[in-house]
Amino acid sequence: MIDPPGASPVHAWSSNGKEKIKKQKKKEPDKSMSVQEIPVYWFETSDSVTRHYQFQPDGHLSVKVVDDSRPVYHRVVDSFLNKFFPSGYPFSVNEGYLRYTQFRALQHFTSAALSVLSTQSLLFAAGLRPTPAQATVVSWILKDGMQHVGKLICSNLGARMDSEPKRWRILGLNALHLAADALYDLGTGLEVLSPLCPQLFLEMAGLGNFAKGIAVVAARATRLPIYSSFAKEGNLSDLFAKGEAISTLFNVVGLGAGIQLASTVCSSMQGKMIVGPLLSVIHVYSVIEEMRAAPVNTLNPQRTAMIVADFVKTGRISSPTDLRYREDLLFPGRLIEDAGNVKVGRDPHKVVKPSKFHELKELFAEEKFILCLGSRWTDMVLEQNASGEDALRGWLVAAYAASMAKSFHDPSLTVLQDAYDKMNDVFTPLLSELQAKGWHTDRFLDGTGTRFAW
Repeated sequence: MIDPPGASPVHAWSSNGKEKIKKQKKKEPDKSMSVQEIPVYWFETSDSVTRHYQFQPDGHLSVKVVDDSRPVYHRVVDSFLNKFFPSGYPFSVNEGYLRYTQFRALQHFTSAALSVLSTQSLLFAAGLRPTPAQATVVSWILKDGMQHVGKLICSNLGARMDSEPKRWRILGLNALHLAADALYDLGTGLEVLSPLCPQLFLEMAGLGNFAKGIAVVAARATRLPIYSSFAKEGNLSDLFAKGEAISTLFNVVGLGAGIQLASTVCSSMQGKMIVGPLLSVIHVYSVIEEMRAAPVNTLNPQRTAMIVADFVKTGRISSPTDLRYREDLLFPGRLIEDAGNVKVGRDPHKVVKPSKFHELKELFAEEKFILCLGSRWTDMVLEQNASGEDALRGWLVAAYAASMAKSFHDPSLTVLQDAYDKMNDVFTPLLSELQAKGWHTDRFLDGTGTRFAW
């Protein structure tokens, strides 16, 4: 039978054809099935390693190594990096993290080895005391109590540690002998020397642990700002966890080395007198290099002055990485001439007379700072809620004013006004580039500097 012209082919189908259509529709997948239930995965091969990537129902990406044909050495290194370095290293951290970690590991290694030697000496000294065992136990309790007293005293210095975490990390190790010894090493040294004067066991052990207690608080209180300077992708918790893992690992290794030294080279007092100072020098050097590697990105007086000096002198804006090796870690309060020789945080009553205060306040009516030019330095007083941006504005005015005042015998308000206008012309692009380079300008950490409200 031939279909008439213009007839639709559907009409030529039999009832069996319609049944086939119905059967095909029944075989179609259920549209109500969630797309997320369909597994999405793929394989990637790189550097002789094949990995299986798959998105989980909750949206997380899981990675599993399917085949690894690399040499054993490379696999061990990769496993070490995964366990002791942040995820995504080196792209997930700022520059300097590897050097910081290397010296941190060396610092913990030497610290643990020293602790074994000092404990051995303390036990030896305690054994020489002609007192009952109960008295020795009391002495140990009091000795540890002195360490807690040191911690409590040092806890009051938290604001200063925020301002200068690098300095306090080092000063926590060498407040009594800034150029050579460290507080921690001083305390350890007292413990090592305790067998030489066993009758002073309690005094030596107590003073040693008092010094070490201050060092411990300084180290712990400054740890977070240092880790924050390396966090690049909001991975502070990962950085902290991996950093503590490395510390624990090298503490254990250092304890083993200390036990070996105590049973061989340092079994005599002469050996301790040689090895102890050597370990102390390595310990202090490691902490200094560890702190120098950290690109702290918060504004404090020293870093603000260095930023302003570089900008005024060369027009270049320095990044935290640029400044890390130029910071004075032990004496950060030095004046920088190119930045206006600014001192911040002095008592306002010592800075400006009441009669002149109102003139300066009118000049800086819209600012949260006032400046008082002097013959040797410029005093800047900040309002209670002044930020890093406010401090930066004041520092720029001081730097420009100091440069202009060289042609005047008596700096006047006119110089400050001209410097203030010049600052306003350059500040907006300066601030934008500072923030683009990673500086945090929302706060100004001036330690315990005096501020006031008006």
